[in-house]
Amino acid sequence: MIVSFDIGGSAIKGGVARSETDIVPLARRPTPGNDFGQFVDTLRALIAEAGERPDCLSFSIAGVVDPDTQAITCANIPCVHGRNLGADLEAELGYPILIANDADCFAMAEAMSGAGRGHRIVFGAILGTGVGGGLVADGRLVNAAGGFAGEWGHGPIIASFAGTPPVAIPAYPCACGQKGCVDTIGGARGLERLHRLVHDTDLRSEEIIDLWVKGDEQSTRTLDVYMDLVSPPLALTINITGATIVPVGGGLSNSEHLLARLDREVRRRILRKFDRPLIVASQCRVEPGLIGAALLGLNHVQEQTHAA
Repeated sequence: MIVSFDIGGSAIKGGVARSETDIVPLARRPTPGNDFGQFVDTLRALIAEAGERPDCLSFSIAGVVDPDTQAITCANIPCVHGRNLGADLEAELGYPILIANDADCFAMAEAMSGAGRGHRIVFGAILGTGVGGGLVADGRLVNAAGGFAGEWGHGPIIASFAGTPPVAIPAYPCACGQKGCVDTIGGARGLERLHRLVHDTDLRSEEIIDLWVKGDEQSTRTLDVYMDLVSPPLALTINITGATIVPVGGGLSNSEHLLARLDREVRRRILRKFDRPLIVASQCRVEPGLIGAALLGLNHVQEQTHAA
């Protein structure tokens, strides 16, 4: 049995996993963002709820572990930011610790229990407030030891012009420190930014998509520009990884019309041709981070058992 956690800036969610099909949620607790002692105590209380000693603890967290130093970058939880979190938690709690980025855990959940079942290479894409991703190959998370694989949302690669007729696209500053990243225009806030750029009008992403579906000319123009900017880097990611399915999570994935359009735009730009949808909605709509972390923990325990 393992205990898994999905840790965000506002809440910690726990779960008990005994198999891929037996994952039971525990209580949800506020995240103590500024006090590491309270953070550990919250985890300890959730572990106690499991009622038995786990073989390991696995974590999905909104941060990235450096594969060389094992230090975590997690700006929205200051008390863990910069720590070798795995080692620190192992010392405090006394269990083997696995830590993975939340997008990686999403990809793992989709590869093993969602839309990616039966596929060797699964790229999980996040189109939420921003843009993220994770890569699973042959049932293994590429970033199992930490790392940045799958982060297609970052890198100065956004086109300078997009749409027909072309619109000049500024190299917007990104939170990662670079300019012109997919993250600056690919998520919900990015779609709103593009609409403001093209039409000097402020609308929420849901409103833009709803108007586009209804045939509104301004929103149609915005979506044309959006597709011109987002589909090429996603197509390149698919060419490089060889992914044969791309489950999408995050708020924008709630629009089947947007995913269908993105699928068409990406499939016409990739080398391998598919006669079926490639970009699809995620199937693990409830607690994918918790599920993905649980699957990582279960795989780890199974590997350790076989090694012994």
